[in-house]
Amino acid sequence: MQFNDFKRLNHKSKLMQPKCLNCGDPFIGRIDKKFCCDRCRNTYNNRIKRNHEKNILDINRILRKNRKILKQFNPEGETTIHKESLDKMGFNYKYHTHAYSSSANNEYLFCYEYGYLIIANEKVLIINHQSNMGK
Repeated sequence: MQFNDFKRLNHKSKLMQPKCLNCGDPFIGRIDKKFCCDRCRNTYNNRIKRNHEKNILDINRILRKNRKILKQFNPEGETTIHKESLDKMGFNYKYHTHAYSSSANNEYLFCYEYGYLIIANEKVLIINHQSNMGK
């Protein structure tokens, strides 16, 4: 290979030099390399993951808040309160972790180990998960 050939090849490689997906800086490395350094790779992947999982994080935050409210009102294992009390605390009835149908065909909705059943007269029965309820 002559010097002029090397010069042309070197000029082409500068034109085709990849740019970091995170910061946009050009870098030298393998042809399939996408990032200039580990920091940029981690920053990029964390940003993508954060955007995809925002909805999951929001729902988990609601579920934890619901659990905290149920736990606060149910220190002894079973209690009945007015639905208005849950409403005032910001309880979100749309989200729960699972449901349990009792032998009396009552459907208890659970936020982790704390369950509730809306009963007559705008009251709510709050219970703790029992071993006979299954998983």
